[in-house]
Amino acid sequence: MGLTCAALLAGCAFALSATAASAATLNGAGSTLVAPIEAEWAAAWGNQTGNTVTYAAVGSGSGYKDIAQGLVDFGGSDAPLSVYSTPPCVNCVQIPWALTATGVSYHINGLRLPRHTNLHLTGSVLAQIYLGQITNWADPRIKKLNKGAQIPSTPIQVFWRSDASGDTYAFTRYLSDVSGTFASKVGSSTSVSFPTGVGAKGNSGMSTALAGANGGIAYIAVAYLIANHQPAIGIKNAGGKYVVPNLSAIEAAASVVHSVPSDNQLTIVNPPKRAKNAYPISTFTYCIVPTTASQGTLLRSFIDYALGAGQSFGPALDFAPLPKGVKAADLATVNRIG
Repeated sequence: MGLTCAALLAGCAFALSATAASAATLNGAGSTLVAPIEAEWAAAWGNQTGNTVTYAAVGSGSGYKDIAQGLVDFGGSDAPLSVYSTPPCVNCVQIPWALTATGVSYHINGLRLPRHTNLHLTGSVLAQIYLGQITNWADPRIKKLNKGAQIPSTPIQVFWRSDASGDTYAFTRYLSDVSGTFASKVGSSTSVSFPTGVGAKGNSGMSTALAGANGGIAYIAVAYLIANHQPAIGIKNAGGKYVVPNLSAIEAAASVVHSVPSDNQLTIVNPPKRAKNAYPISTFTYCIVPTTASQGTLLRSFIDYALGAGQSFGPALDFAPLPKGVKAADLATVNRIG
């Protein structure tokens, strides 16, 4: 199933017209990563119920602020509630309602790779690129990881998210896990100060910037890589295997989740080596909603749909099915709303 064009525009709204005079509206805002599948949920649920869902893909940080300030009915964030401190989100719960990955892509004119291979990077080398310590694609540290590849001497153009982003959180958490230098100099959050590169807004902005820059590298939600036919780098996981973000690799990362804590916060970035086929920048993405929501019945209906029948839209967008234990915890949390 193809992506709705509007689903790839950061800051846009997904709206479905209600057909009945008594139809109600839910307003959401936040993560651009979840936007493609949220658009599918909104369309299908809206058709079934006659209600309307609007969603502004403005980034996880803005989505959190909007729900915390009561400006929307639900927020979307790839980063958990623990990352945010102000403003406080009173009585808010987080529901991991989708499972996908942040890919790392490139644009290198003249690159020639051996047949059936991807460009390879380790976490350490990727961290050095984003620290400005590796500045050319022909650097020996990159060539060493790509035997048989013909890599041109092209300056690297680093791109990062200029908005507060859950993709940035997952990406920097991974780099901080594998590089002590990155952890101390940059750290992990939805918004950090990279020492090199250029900012772009939203996943759409990152994809567009990368497409126009020879030598570019960018971290982009995998659904956008699929939609824009951009290649994914194989990242070396803890088990020593180079893995690209696809359904099986995302599911392998989620296989390390054996229980769900009471706050529903789940971390699958850089899973241990026993998850030998895991993609290391896989992530859950959350729906944030106050349990005291005035439209509790409507929210429960929409979120129940997303967790149930709505999961069928996932594979075409590289959103993996939620593990059974996660879904069970989600449903228990949904029942607390309203």
